[in-house]
Amino acid sequence: MPKLPVASGRDAIRALGRIGCEFLRQRGSHVTLINRETRQTTVVPVHANRPLQPGTLRRIIRQAGLTVKELTRLLQ
Repeated sequence: MPKLPVASGRDAIRALGRIGCEFLRQRGSHVTLINRETRQTTVVPVHANRPLQPGTLRRIIRQAGLTVKELTRLLQ
């Protein structure tokens, strides 16, 4: 299994935008994105540009229907 990248919430939002996810709403520091093709929502916390915890990043990957390798490529 590939190693998880280090990414902030803003980095994750930018990467998800590259696969067609769009801003849906924000409540506090949590941004909800929606993929218009699959109708799948993904929640990303944005906390002062700090790196996301590994478990949180895995949850985002799972919600978006990606693999670690795909997210790593999108973050570059």
